[in-house]
Amino acid sequence: MLSQLLALLSDGRFHSGDDLGQVLGVSRAAIWKQMKKLDELDIPYSSVKGKGYRLQDAIELLDQAAIEAQLAIRLDRLDILLDVDSTNSWLFERAPDHLGKRYAVLAEKQHNGRGRRGRHWVSPFGKNIYLSLLVTLPGTLAEQEGLSLMIAIALEKALVALGIDGAGLKWPNDVYIDGKKVAGILLEGCQTQPGFCQIVIGIGLNLALSEQDAERIEQPWTALRQYRPNLSRNTVAATLLQQLNWAVDEFQREGFGPWMTYWAERDIFYRKDVVLSGIAEPRHGVVKGVNRKGELLLQTTRGIEVVIAGELSVRPVN
Repeated sequence: MLSQLLALLSDGRFHSGDDLGQVLGVSRAAIWKQMKKLDELDIPYSSVKGKGYRLQDAIELLDQAAIEAQLAIRLDRLDILLDVDSTNSWLFERAPDHLGKRYAVLAEKQHNGRGRRGRHWVSPFGKNIYLSLLVTLPGTLAEQEGLSLMIAIALEKALVALGIDGAGLKWPNDVYIDGKKVAGILLEGCQTQPGFCQIVIGIGLNLALSEQDAERIEQPWTALRQYRPNLSRNTVAATLLQQLNWAVDEFQREGFGPWMTYWAERDIFYRKDVVLSGIAEPRHGVVKGVNRKGELLLQTTRGIEVVIAGELSVRPVN
């Protein structure tokens, strides 16, 4: 019933308890109990005597039919969840039952969204895109090197398709606009049986964030509606799914190698002096691109070093 109630309130207008109860076939008391659940989801709303209930902001709920109608590809399964710990965790737990399938999950809210290196991903209700896609690939997990960079390219292509040009890529798999992070990627995999592995591709994409939401973000950020105010969440979700499926297919056919130049042209740190941290021995050098495996090529005093992990930042000028 909560999903139906939210759909009625999503226009941001007042609706009386009687009217809501009549549409949903329940009592005013039942409506009141459902409204209390909005507090648990951190959805701000008003309750005014004589007027009824109203959400603080109108929201566009995710609509499975609207998303599927915009897809030129066919998924084996697509689920939309109201609230979840994280879409990656939810889908990863169910992966063994879907070997060989492409299974996508979207959520209105995550209460424990995760990014790389265990970072928390701010995931308020009904504002952004929280998406995970399960795929089965031939080979071992080690043979899927470069896939995370391919997924970042898919996000950049999705933004172009949505009318947002100029996005940059940050190794190994973040997407930036105007020097601020707009999307992050988290890949998690397991070797399910000899010759095959399953990978959950997790995407967090900022579409709209309130000032209150933004206070919890510890790095420069941006959101798509700052560039395209009228973007539909369902269109964004469909475009992402379309490009993610393309990226997985392209990676299976050719690997990451043919896309090294494309990455370098959009790499926000390409040929820049950077600091590499988050590793046993932090170092600095100049980014020279990536190799066919998606590993970073860093020019240091020792020569060209191949980097498989770490966090990049611009080296401060002394």
